[in-house]
Amino acid sequence: MRTARGTEGGAATAELAVALPSLVLVLAVALAAVDLGVAQVRCVDAARLGARLLARGEAAAPVLEEVRAAAPAGALVTTATTGGRVSVVVTGRPPATLRTLGTVAAPSATAVARLEVSR
Repeated sequence: MRTARGTEGGAATAELAVALPSLVLVLAVALAAVDLGVAQVRCVDAARLGARLLARGEAAAPVLEEVRAAAPAGALVTTATTGGRVSVVVTGRPPATLRTLGTVAAPSATAVARLEVSR
């Protein structure tokens, strides 16, 4: 006795085997994009923290430690003081998954604060 699906046996398994790598790739890229967003938020928070602490007159070395702790791992932190203002720039690295796909902008943030006057 022959059934109607006898000629298509295993077709669903073959289609799943073809589609599964594509789904995994889409999931990996989506998770990397979320990671990029989180890194951007961490850069913003770290830059604001650094600008606020330096504007209050805190010592630079402990402030840089705090900023690096708040920033994404491996982030570059630069500070500058000009004209009564302090600026902090935090630049992270894009996730490795997105770097392999091509050019992706690195997460980065700049915060500027006016130096507080001592009374």
